Amino acid sequence: MDIVGALGRDPPDCEALPRWLAPLPEALEDVAFRFAWVIVLINLVGTAFGFWYYRFQFRELPVEMWPFIPDSPGATLLIAAALAAWALGRSNDTLAALAFFGNIKLGLWTPYVLAVFWPAFLAGAGPAMYAFLFVSHLGMVLQAFVLHRITDFPLKAVGIATAWYTVDLLMDYFVPVLGDVTHTAIPYADAEPWFTTTVLQVAAAGAVVLTVVPLFWALGTRIATLRTRVGDDNAA
Repeated sequence: MDIVGALGRDPPDCEALPRWLAPLPEALEDVAFRFAWVIVLINLVGTAFGFWYYRFQFRELPVEMWPFIPDSPGATLLIAAALAAWALGRSNDTLAALAFFGNIKLGLWTPYVLAVFWPAFLAGAGPAMYAFLFVSHLGMVLQAFVLHRITDFPLKAVGIATAWYTVDLLMDYFVPVLGDVTHTAIPYADAEPWFTTTVLQVAAAGAVVLTVVPLFWALGTRIATLRTRVGDDNAA
């Protein structure tokens, strides 16, 4: 077995999408697929670290609320599953859409709160961990932009991803069914004033916006892909 067969597969075809929908160079996307199993492993390691990071919140909340706690590790687990399914020849649009939403949303939300609440995060985590969390989450965003190669984001898959991350948003900040809200711990009390609002509201505002952003990108990718295919058919 050659190295591509052991670590991934030949890359799937690449649609001619606008740069704002597919910002990564095609050559870099190709590397991601040729080394898909390496990326899967990296994400699984990140998932394990993330579950360890959330260990205290697991202890504090009822078991029924656990699926809503590990947001970032849940997203890395989803992209590992989506890429593994593709590498095994079983691409799954729903997995890919969930992974896209999760890695965009959490990959941007974490740097957002790290920047907004930087004094307490930096003091609590230390410079090395702070930098690791910041950079690794931005890496989640980058890897999300290879997924358009294995899905065209059909509406059913996008609907499922939208529904899940909307429910997760509600559990995280607004209407927990059991116990307290499930958002990632922030080193301030939720009700502590922050300029004209509170810490919880600042964190929630970012999460609301970043639930909409991947929906916009996914639907934009869907429309651009269909337009490209129609154009190819007309040219043929």
